[in-house]
Amino acid sequence: MKLLEDRIREDGLVLPGNVLKVNQFLNHQIDPELMYALAEEFVKLYKDEKITKILTIEASGIAPAIMTGLLLRVPVLFARKQKSSTMNEGLYTAEVYSYTKKVKNTVSVDEKFLKKEDRVLIIDDFLANGQAVQGLIEICHEAHADIVGVGIAIEKSFQEGAELIRNQGVRLESLARISSFADNKVHFVEDADNE
Repeated sequence: MKLLEDRIREDGLVLPGNVLKVNQFLNHQIDPELMYALAEEFVKLYKDEKITKILTIEASGIAPAIMTGLLLRVPVLFARKQKSSTMNEGLYTAEVYSYTKKVKNTVSVDEKFLKKEDRVLIIDDFLANGQAVQGLIEICHEAHADIVGVGIAIEKSFQEGAELIRNQGVRLESLARISSFADNKVHFVEDADNE
């Protein structure tokens, strides 16, 4: 998606440790028009899947997920990283390790919001090592819900997350696929394909 790639080039910052800082528009300050454009693209990709629920993980996946849910007219459910005092029992849970934050979280979804008849589209902001998406897949499996696919805003294709997801037979659509951060610059898979 050229619009997203251009924005990453313009406002993204490559940090040590293969980290891309996009807090200008995606995961601190949010550009609603860009999120709407991402959602339109996810809807085009998954429009025939009879989606009943969008599933994401707090916090950065919520913005693109909400916009996608709005356009598809389906509820958006997010896995919580912190256990709420109102969420004591009846939970689907998964362990998720964040390589960026170096912490392990138990993420949870209330059982009453995810049912076996649901057709779920998982949406998230980043895919690197795949741990967050893997946790959401596990939650869907616990609920016996069908996963129609995964929509990712930014994929680090040089890390193992995309392969992990695809090897499970799950459809994966990423809007911007990064091949490397060579020379502290963002290089996209599509650029390498066109050379």
